[in-house]
Amino acid sequence: MQRIAVLGGGAWGTALAVHLARPDREVSLWARDGGLVAEMSATGENRAYLPGVEMPATLRPTADLDRALHGAACVVSAIPSHGTREVIRRARPLLARGTVVVSATKGLEVETLLRVSEVMEEELGAGWPIAVLSGPSFAAELARGAPTAVSVAGRSDDTVAAVQREFRSRYFRLYGTRDLVGVEIGGAMKNVIAIAAGAVESLGLGDNARSALITRGLAEISRLAAALGGQRETLAGLSGLGDLVLTCTGRLSRNRSVGIELGKGRPLGEILGEMKAVAEGVRTTRAALALGGRCGVELPITAQMADVLGGRKTPRDAVEELMLRRQRSEVEAG
Repeated sequence: MQRIAVLGGGAWGTALAVHLARPDREVSLWARDGGLVAEMSATGENRAYLPGVEMPATLRPTADLDRALHGAACVVSAIPSHGTREVIRRARPLLARGTVVVSATKGLEVETLLRVSEVMEEELGAGWPIAVLSGPSFAAELARGAPTAVSVAGRSDDTVAAVQREFRSRYFRLYGTRDLVGVEIGGAMKNVIAIAAGAVESLGLGDNARSALITRGLAEISRLAAALGGQRETLAGLSGLGDLVLTCTGRLSRNRSVGIELGKGRPLGEILGEMKAVAEGVRTTRAALALGGRCGVELPITAQMADVLGGRKTPRDAVEELMLRRQRSEVEAG
């Protein structure tokens, strides 16, 4: 893959573009915002989303989707979940058949409750080589070359192997799987649990409470993934437990930060209004709860967070209700 296009000029898209361009590979970084593109071109860095990271000379920012995709053997989409369908629909006529498309987005489409790879399949067509990249990976650390390991999932072993081969480096390691469902549900729902973890931290409820929340959050994620056809083993790996722990505890986590501010009593609209980047967990909470209802899977933490995000309950009241739920066997469903 001598030429790769990355769609999405946020922190994660920029970090992936920087990483992929380091072996002197031509990489286009597409962003909607022409002003952001102009600044990146002039300064050689994305000061808005990933300051202090120098872009390789072979990385070229552009606001022209046609130019970004021209000749690309692989397209990486790091667009927020709510914008993915529209951009992939625009991209489809510009792609050569067989171009590998990699989703690096962690979320669900709220209107349809589809996973991002399913949205891509609807727009690109059945049989298109699609892979999903997910795991414990803060953009700033990957961009600095800090050791990082993630999962890559795809229906085709050849597609997974191609992404592993082209994306790996001395500091970036990829583990392959065919479990698209498990990888995507883990990546989407960990953001919901991270908002709750941030609230627990902000309320000063202690490490015991946060540990319990993370553990029961993993059980909740695993139940939903299994109901949708995913493998529970996947949720014990990088795209499940690994990503969950990082997002619930790491200082760079946007969703944890939202929870921290909610725990201080601040309204959600005010918190989001001050954020430049997207906190996917806010949208995912509603979608995951609806998806659980469709599958008949109880999601108690997600349900409580939906009430908190909707302004119907305080974070403290939500935690108290979770603690007062009927006690049960740890391996019991629900």
